[in-house]
Amino acid sequence: MSNDKRAASAPWIRTRLRTAPGAATALAVLVLVTAFLAAAFPRAVDAYETKGLRHDIATADAGRSTVEIARPQPGLELPQEQREAETRSPELTRVGEALLKALPAPLRADASSVAYGVRTTKPSVATEPWLPKPDAVPPKLTYVAQSGLKDHATLASGAWPTASGGVTADSRAVQGAVTEETAAELKVKVGATITLPTAAQEPITVTITGIVAPRDPKGSYWSADPLLRSPSLVPDPGSSFPVNFWTGTVLLAEDTGPVLLSTAAEPVVFWRIPPDPTGLTGPDGSRLTSVIASLESGPGLLEVRRIAGGTAVVGTGLGTVVEANARMRDAISPVIAVAALGIGSVAAVVLLMTGALIAARRRNELALMRSRGGSLRGIGGRLLAETAVTVLPASALGLLLAVLLVGEGRWWPGALAAAGVGLLVCVALPVRTTLQHIRPTLHGAREDMVSARPSRRRTVAELTLLVLAVGAVTALRRRGTSTGGGTDLLVSAAPVLVALIAALVLVRLYPLPLRLATRPMARLRGAIGFLSLARAGRSSAGGALPLLALLLALATAAFGGSVIAGIGDARDNAALASVGADARVSGMGDRVTLPDELVRTVSGLDGVRDAAPVRVEYSVAMPEAAGDDAGTRTAAGTGTAGDDAAAAGDAATAALVGVEPASYARLARTHGLPAFPAARLRATGPSAPLPEGMEAGPERILPAVASPAVAARLGKEPRAVRTLSGDFQVQVVGTTAQVAAVSSTDFLIVNAASLEQKAPTTLLLAGAPDPGKLRAAVDANGKKFVVQLRSEERARYVNTPMQAGAERIYLAAVAAGAGYALLAVLLSLLQTAPERKTLLARLRTMGLTTAQGRRLLAFEATPQALLAAGGGLFTGWATIALLSPGVDLVPLALAGVAGSDTGPVALRTDLWSLGLPAAGVVALAAAVAGVQAWWASRRGSITELRAGDSR
Repeated sequence: MSNDKRAASAPWIRTRLRTAPGAATALAVLVLVTAFLAAAFPRAVDAYETKGLRHDIATADAGRSTVEIARPQPGLELPQEQREAETRSPELTRVGEALLKALPAPLRADASSVAYGVRTTKPSVATEPWLPKPDAVPPKLTYVAQSGLKDHATLASGAWPTASGGVTADSRAVQGAVTEETAAELKVKVGATITLPTAAQEPITVTITGIVAPRDPKGSYWSADPLLRSPSLVPDPGSSFPVNFWTGTVLLAEDTGPVLLSTAAEPVVFWRIPPDPTGLTGPDGSRLTSVIASLESGPGLLEVRRIAGGTAVVGTGLGTVVEANARMRDAISPVIAVAALGIGSVAAVVLLMTGALIAARRRNELALMRSRGGSLRGIGGRLLAETAVTVLPASALGLLLAVLLVGEGRWWPGALAAAGVGLLVCVALPVRTTLQHIRPTLHGAREDMVSARPSRRRTVAELTLLVLAVGAVTALRRRGTSTGGGTDLLVSAAPVLVALIAALVLVRLYPLPLRLATRPMARLRGAIGFLSLARAGRSSAGGALPLLALLLALATAAFGGSVIAGIGDARDNAALASVGADARVSGMGDRVTLPDELVRTVSGLDGVRDAAPVRVEYSVAMPEAAGDDAGTRTAAGTGTAGDDAAAAGDAATAALVGVEPASYARLARTHGLPAFPAARLRATGPSAPLPEGMEAGPERILPAVASPAVAARLGKEPRAVRTLSGDFQVQVVGTTAQVAAVSSTDFLIVNAASLEQKAPTTLLLAGAPDPGKLRAAVDANGKKFVVQLRSEERARYVNTPMQAGAERIYLAAVAAGAGYALLAVLLSLLQTAPERKTLLARLRTMGLTTAQGRRLLAFEATPQALLAAGGGLFTGWATIALLSPGVDLVPLALAGVAGSDTGPVALRTDLWSLGLPAAGVVALAAAVAGVQAWWASRRGSITELRAGDSR
């Protein structure tokens, strides 16, 4: 009896999973992918923020990133033995170890590069006659007794300096060493002696016993004070004439610090602690800033002084490095939030569509259970249990994959995101299904979009969303994505709200063309057109939810593609503005001219399509502003005097650019620069070329093309200018906003043939010459010429992990948006697949052919596909056009690169990311309709129209 009961009451969950394994597996895969993406996003953000922080600290100059704790020499009121003891290695080591232990988290030290000792802060004049004396000024040297010399250097020649016999403040002979660079520049040899003056009469003699080579010249040990490694030729600040002298550092033996106490060079005791960024994470940035501020002037400084002495001070530039990283992170985060909200919304809608598909497939089954006395609570509980069995393991597996594949991130944000995906699916399906069965419904009720009338509640909800969308877009256009106080979710959700409003509007407008098209179709003899439009009007596949998913996915993909395209354009433009062409050859100095042989050789290299020699002279003084005479001048367009006059006062100096008009016009056209009016610079009449050796008179008037600001300053009349290329007058005959030869915004372009000095200083090349051959050809003419390549300049803008990580997220957003769009199309078509198969079976019994069935399904899917594709194109374009003024891509494109153009970088429409997903939607809809028609034709009508089938 008990066995019969157990057999009659088979477990519900096991029965359901065995009945529909395909649906359960598909739902699990969808949840797995979505949970993986949801969990991977916060981990990816943490990963690039962590790598960015570590990169910025590791690549920062050691003089900025190192934490240096220093205090003056022990007071003169102390006994000499105590003063000497405080500058010896045992005491310095004890204090250094205590300081390392006292460092507050998350600041950690690179213990292998910690250095401490005694150094002089006031350079001492070295009077040895064999030392180099440029401009007859003797060198000034500093002296340091620093720990770890043998660990961070190798002995190139001689012997290591030692402190034999115990060095005291009264010692007058010590040993030292210098690096190879110092020895080469200052002519120091092993065995040489240098005199170090003292406060007493007798000086200290420093014998150079060895020359050392740094093991890691760029490490913090040698770079915290660059003079340790390399001497420097510096100008004399106390001289009224431009004279220079050498300065460098002599490395004393490690335990010879006491001897520096007798000098007048102001010795200090120091501990240099380089940071170890390997243990830092992205969220540690704010804590690290607070810790550094505390060490410099807060509770941390009090602890340092308790350990190192009451006069100790902490100096470091690490705080500025971390703050710069935080500024870049804060600028990038709002832009990333736009992609996150877009993809998150798409994923949520697709999951809801999946629940709607499952609910539609099981509607009759659950209606039967409800009619036989099943309670809503019982039905909902069973649905929750069977959904949880499939969804929760898939969510956990997605989280596990995210943790394994995306490292360097916190686990709990990803866990919350994956749990949110699982919770949404587990709750959405039972709730949606049970709500459909609160009241009994008539079998076969119509879902006709043509005759449906929106309720008042729906109208109010749509108007509310419209107000939110308008407010978000307006805020984003006015203040941008960065709000100064973090990420504004309403502003970041502007693309989502725009897509939502577009979906609601299109759903309301969709019946209108169907009504208009149905009437003429009804008059035709064939039934295919009329049936397809009638089916399209009744189909739930064209409802608000599928359309919303498609528009969100297409708008997100378009927005992400526009971000990637804008970043690429900004970097290309910045590289072009910096180099001026595909390649550039110029002298190391402004006055270095290129020989004719070099110009001919380089112009004839393989890969060089065109060459334009240019003469550039910077900082040419411009005449006083022309007052009201400034008028409208254009080179290839129009301009107004009022726009230019505002900047006229800033063009006091400008770059003079002498060009060959024809070659320069070709180069500008090749690189997409503004059209250059070469004909206006024709050297005729008073501006004709000068014969060789003849000087130009000030009465010569040269036509010139100027920047808008310079044109506004010079006015219409000829104005005299004095340059190294000759004295003449210029008359502005046109304006252009950009010139290839210089990155300055103030410039004046003239015909080089009309100048007294015609020799070019720069050669601009178009094409793709081999870098090695180009540099070899240039080096053959001397070492005073440099080569710049646009491709190498372009590569400088992608070297930070934070920028690269943000770009990868946007690439993933484009791919995910396109994938979810195709999945939304597939789900919407699968939802009505049983109805279409039944329709085909019934129509075949009435004489419908297979070809007609294929056309019927294709025509039926066409309106929804075209609506989604067209709406997606319009929504993506409108989103980019509306939000472009408020999105600045400078942090993603150019931040962190010295000398880059930091002007605003706006979005632009990317045709591939805008049109390719939309075309994929139409292609997929057509493919699914064709496959479904082919599959239905292989099955007989009897199979589809079984006796007792509710369809």
